Amino acid sequence: MDIHSFEGTFTREDSDPPVHESLSIENTLWASTIVASGTVIGVVIYTGKETRSVMNTSNPKNKVGLLDLELNRLTKALFLALVALSVVMVTLQGFVGPWYRNLFRFLLLFSYIIPISLRVNLDMGKAVYGWMMMKDENIPGTVVRTSTIPEELGRLVYLLTDKTGTLTQNEMVFKRLHLGTVSYGADTMDEIQSHVRDSYSQMQSQAGGNNTGSTPPRKAQSSAPKVRKSVSSRIHEAVKAIVLCHNVTPVYESRAGVTGETEFAEADQDFSDENRTYQASSPDEVALVQWTESVGLTLVSRDLTSMQLKTPSGQVLSFCILQLFPFTSESKRMGIIVRDESTAEITFYMKGADVAMSPIVQYNDWLEEECGNMAREGLRTLVVAKKALTEEQYQDFESRYTQAKLSMHDRSLKVAAVVESLEREMELLCLTGVEDQLQADVRPTLEMLRNAGIKIWMLTGDKLETATCIAKSSHLVSRTQDIHIFRQVTNRGEAHLELNAFRRKHDCALVISGDSLEVCLKYYEHEFVELACQCPAVVCCRCSPTQKAHIVTLLQQHTGRRTCAIGDGGNDVSMIQAADCGIGIEGKEGKQASLAADFSIRQFRHIGRLLMVHGRNSYKRSAALGQFVMHRGLIISTMQAVFSSVFYFASVPLYQGFLMVGYATIYTMFPVFSLVLDQDVKPEMAMLYPELYKDLTKGRSLSFKTFLIWVLISIYQGGILMYGALVLFESEFVHVVAISFTALILTELLMVALTVRTWHWLMVVAEFLSLGCYVSSLAFLNEYFDVAFITTVAFLWKVSAITVVSCLPLYVLKYLRRKLSPPSYCKLAS
Repeated sequence: MDIHSFEGTFTREDSDPPVHESLSIENTLWASTIVASGTVIGVVIYTGKETRSVMNTSNPKNKVGLLDLELNRLTKALFLALVALSVVMVTLQGFVGPWYRNLFRFLLLFSYIIPISLRVNLDMGKAVYGWMMMKDENIPGTVVRTSTIPEELGRLVYLLTDKTGTLTQNEMVFKRLHLGTVSYGADTMDEIQSHVRDSYSQMQSQAGGNNTGSTPPRKAQSSAPKVRKSVSSRIHEAVKAIVLCHNVTPVYESRAGVTGETEFAEADQDFSDENRTYQASSPDEVALVQWTESVGLTLVSRDLTSMQLKTPSGQVLSFCILQLFPFTSESKRMGIIVRDESTAEITFYMKGADVAMSPIVQYNDWLEEECGNMAREGLRTLVVAKKALTEEQYQDFESRYTQAKLSMHDRSLKVAAVVESLEREMELLCLTGVEDQLQADVRPTLEMLRNAGIKIWMLTGDKLETATCIAKSSHLVSRTQDIHIFRQVTNRGEAHLELNAFRRKHDCALVISGDSLEVCLKYYEHEFVELACQCPAVVCCRCSPTQKAHIVTLLQQHTGRRTCAIGDGGNDVSMIQAADCGIGIEGKEGKQASLAADFSIRQFRHIGRLLMVHGRNSYKRSAALGQFVMHRGLIISTMQAVFSSVFYFASVPLYQGFLMVGYATIYTMFPVFSLVLDQDVKPEMAMLYPELYKDLTKGRSLSFKTFLIWVLISIYQGGILMYGALVLFESEFVHVVAISFTALILTELLMVALTVRTWHWLMVVAEFLSLGCYVSSLAFLNEYFDVAFITTVAFLWKVSAITVVSCLPLYVLKYLRRKLSPPSYCKLAS
């Protein structure tokens, strides 16, 4: 059921005579509402699957990192290599005897080609990366809620961000008041305060002078000739309109010894409670009422039918609320009709967006221009107007309005038509500018992300004008950059024309509403996404939560690049869960987004270090760790292949028992795993030069090219170690095992040292610990080593010679490459 379209009436029989009232959204009791007195008879709507939170939430997917997918492909290639090598060995045997048995024996002998320990090492590494992120003092409060995709932080190309509460603090501050001929900013608010104080003191003195006579009738005042108002009276009327036209309710926190009755104090009570707070559906409303309080006119009390204001002199003014027309996304304005109880004057106040108010107010030559000026300053604008009503005019309106609300068919249209009959030739009072304060360091963070090659899309539920303002003020769109505002389209033809117009523009930001986006994706999905991806920035306004998630999915499907979504509210959960990497911010809207995200941060600016430093390190370290684990298995499999080839393709193991177990554990595990502490660039350098991040998105640290390089290194070193041992061995086979295995362990330790770019003291400890474990175990492994032989000088020089031949050329090649073709980070480091 849609309560907005539900039309009905009910009769209040508790009154005499019975009163017919309309049944609408105003009669709805929302979840968690407490009925203070009486009973309620009604129908339950919007429950279960029809609740907004459920309808806007999608089932989360299992996220797998791009690096894991790449390693999976390489592991499949290694499996094919294992099968191919086994088949080749059996073929070279000539398929003698039970060849299929030999095939399976070769599969077991070469099984070290498959990096079984890779998964364990990577998962342990991911846990270390997460611990480092949470312990980073530069991004306090960071929580890693997943241990599977830290490397994704280093591969992002698209960042999709919410606006309110993510880029902004969701805290509004009044910045500008424009009266047409004069404008007041933050540094001239004291002038407004002075005018308000003078006007009310003057009114009070006049009221005191006329105390003996009665208040002149409203008609006599309205028949007076119109004269040009002074600046003081115009300011007074503007401030009065702002403090009356809203849906704000002041709330007083009860103090010790004070009962709750103080909230409903009489007019002569003291309303200057320091614990007064304002509650409203929009922070814009609160900012306006707080500003009027700062200039002397304070909202002190409000209920359904009345509100009280306190003047600078302490006098309390009472107003009766006759009608209230709430803000809707369709009307883009709100209105209120009030009666001043001291003068019986009835006034219709209205405020709203400039596009909605321009046709309503009287002709003027400044509104459009000043709205544009404030928008360029990043301010949210509201136009305030009023219209004086006589008692007869209001009674006529009330009767028509009540009749329209009781209508059983097309109620909303009839009600809107009656209200619009009042919205004609209204007196323009002022234009207000409110700033939604940006979070700390949002501008430099967005600039850093842009320099890193990350394209930023802002997806927000706010209106187009507000979204454009924030995009400009946050420098998401640079001031010199053109903006193409995609006009509202409703059908295929309009979408085609608008896409053609957009295609002719180059290097401009795109601003589009959710409705137009829906039409474009329905008919021209591929063309639209292709054009939008070429834009330096995209702003999608009036987006529903499901639309946000749909945009993320489209980018993944059409570009194949990694996406990141960041938000702070429950309406961002679907987007966060759909993205390859979801980041939640703990904000004023609760922890729903934070708990649903993969990573949780306190402020938007923390994302810079999270990506530039931790994302880079996680990807680089996992790439090096993964390839080194593969190398560790390939080199011993190469030695086994050479050994079998020399001895007539016999399926006999080269190393057995504890040697094979110790090789992948205590002998090499610590140095290899210590690669998770390596870093190619210092954190300060990565933050200073975000352009380094662009190289990561190309995936050059782990590719088939780097994989083949490691395969060639493994084949070269495995061949040298095995042939060297065979050439240098003396009489007994046990000497070959001792020489080759010792040289293998030393080679692995030296290769870790060759791979390391920045030494950490734990790396040195790991190297010497593994070497110490191996040397001490030689004395106990009499089954594999001849103690008398391994203590001779011959053993030492043979092992040293083989190790030098296997490693020295690689060190020379690494040195030459650094000198002739250094990577970008080496140039910066130097």
